[in-house]
Amino acid sequence: MKVLLTTLNAKYIHINLAVRLLYELNKDKAGIAFKEFTIKEPKDFIADYCKDFDIVAFSCYIWNITPTLEVIKKIKAINPNVKILLGGPEVSYEWENIISLDEIDYIITGEGEIPFREFLDAYPNVENVSSLVRKVKGEVKCDSRSTIFDLKNYTDVLPYRNDSPEELYNKVCYIETSRGCPYKCEFCLASLDNKVRYLPDANIKANLLYLMQHGRVIKFLDRTFNMKRDFTIDIFRFILENHYPQNVFQFEITADILHPDITKFIHENVPPGLFRFEIGIQTVNQKANLEVSRKQNFEKTKGIIQALSHKIEMHLDLIVGLPLDYWEDNKYSFEEVFKLFAPELQLGFLKFLKGTPVRDKYEQHGFVFDPMPPYQIIESKYLSREQLEKMVMLENALEIYWNKKRTIHTLKYITKHYSIFDFLLQLGIYFGTVRDYHKYTLEDVYQIIHAFVEKNYPDDAVIKQLIAVDYYLQYKVKPKTLFLEEIVRDEKTKLVEKLKLNHHKYRHLIFPLNFDFKLFEEKNTIEQGSYNMILQYNGTSKAEMIYEEV
Repeated sequence: MKVLLTTLNAKYIHINLAVRLLYELNKDKAGIAFKEFTIKEPKDFIADYCKDFDIVAFSCYIWNITPTLEVIKKIKAINPNVKILLGGPEVSYEWENIISLDEIDYIITGEGEIPFREFLDAYPNVENVSSLVRKVKGEVKCDSRSTIFDLKNYTDVLPYRNDSPEELYNKVCYIETSRGCPYKCEFCLASLDNKVRYLPDANIKANLLYLMQHGRVIKFLDRTFNMKRDFTIDIFRFILENHYPQNVFQFEITADILHPDITKFIHENVPPGLFRFEIGIQTVNQKANLEVSRKQNFEKTKGIIQALSHKIEMHLDLIVGLPLDYWEDNKYSFEEVFKLFAPELQLGFLKFLKGTPVRDKYEQHGFVFDPMPPYQIIESKYLSREQLEKMVMLENALEIYWNKKRTIHTLKYITKHYSIFDFLLQLGIYFGTVRDYHKYTLEDVYQIIHAFVEKNYPDDAVIKQLIAVDYYLQYKVKPKTLFLEEIVRDEKTKLVEKLKLNHHKYRHLIFPLNFDFKLFEEKNTIEQGSYNMILQYNGTSKAEMIYEEV
C-alpha cells in the first residue's frame, strides 16, 4: 500500500512539522512517504504527483484548505481509486461540509498520532479507528473517541533527519517543546487544550541540536514558551552553549508573566540579535480582553519590551475586531503599541476559527464574518464594514512603510508630533488611490509618501527631510536624486577632501539638514541647526551614514 503524507505550505520557506512527525512514527510501514508543496504551485502538477498513491493524507489549515480541496478534485478526476484522508485543525471541527464532498473519504479529527497509526494498521477495515470520520454507503460515521498521544514516545524521533541540510538552511524550521496552552483566549484554537504536556527533555535538545547544526531560523511553536522559569532558562542556556553563528531563534512569549530570573538571565547572557520574541498584545482595552477570557497587564508587558528591546528583536501583534473594541479603542491600542517601536508590528483581523468560542458566540456581538477561510471579520456592533475596510488600508501602510523598514525615521517623528494612527490610515487610503498595494516600485514608496506629506503637512519641513533620509538610506548604490538636492559640487569636493573620504572606492551623497539628526536618532528630539548628511555607498550593503555639523 502506497501512502503519501502531504500538505500545501503557504510559502516555500515554511516547513510542515506534522507530516514529518507522522512519517517518522510510521516509517516502518512499507510504501509510506511524505512530500510538501506550496499553495502557489500548479495544482495539476501536485495532482499528477499524488495520483499513483493508494492513500493521500493532507494536513489542513485555514491558509491551505481551499487550494487543497481543488487539488483533491483533480486527483480524483485523474484516478478515482485514490483514497483521500484529511487531518489538521481546519478539519477537526465543523467537518460536516467537508466530509459531504464526494472526493473526501476520511477525516481524522484532533491529535493525529494514534488514529493515523490505527488507520494504517487496519486499512481497509477502519470502522474501529479512533477519531475517524468516514462514509459508509453514503452515510457519515464518526468515531467520537478522542486520543491523547503520550509525548514520551517522541524520545528517539528526529523529524528533520530526512531533509537535506541545504533545504533546512533556507527555510524556517519549527520545533515544539510542549502542547496545549494554560490560557483560554476565545479566539484561539490553543485555548481548547488547557492541559500543557512537555516532550522529553532529551528529545527537545536532540532536535534543537540537529536544527542548530543544519538550519538557520528556528521557531518554537509553544504558545507560551516562558510558562516555566526553569525550563525556559535551561533551553536558553542549551542554545547559548551550542548555537552556530547563523542561527536565530523565535519564541512566542507572554511578556507580563516573564519571570524576573529569565529577564536577568537574558540581560547577563544573551547576545543581541540571537533571540526574537513574538508577543501577542492583541488589545490594550481591558474590557475587550476580559470579554474573550484573556488576561493581560499591558503596563508590565510594555515594561518587559522596553527592558529587553536592546537584546531581543520584538515582534508584536494586535487584533482588530475584538468584542467591545470600538474604533477609538483600536486607535488607542495601536498608538500605545506603536510607540514601543518594535521592528515588526503585525495588525491582524479577528478570525472565527472552527471550534473556537468566539465563533460559537458570534451572534451576541453582531459579528458578521466571511464563511470562507480564513473566516475574517466583516462587521460587528463595534466596528462597521467601512471602518474595517479602512483598517485594512492602515494595515497595508503599516506593512509597506514600517514592517519593511522603508521609513523608520519618518514614522518615529510622526509618532512624537502627530497621531501615527491617523497618519498611516490616511497614507494607506492615499496609497490605494495611486498604486496597487501589492504592485509598486521602491521609488513609488517614497514618491507616494512625499506627495501625501506635501498635500497634508505642507508646513512641516522636517518630515520631508526625513523622507529623503529614509529614501537615500535604502540603497546599496547611489540612487537617483529625489526630495533633497546635494550641496554644490565644489563644496562637496572640499568636504570629501577635508574628511579624507575614499572617493575612489565609494560613492558619496551629501545634502543639507536643518536639524541635528544624531540627537533625533538617540532621543526622537528635533534641535534646529545646520548640518550635512553624508552617505557612503559601497555597492554591496545599504548606505553608511557619516555626519557633520556645519
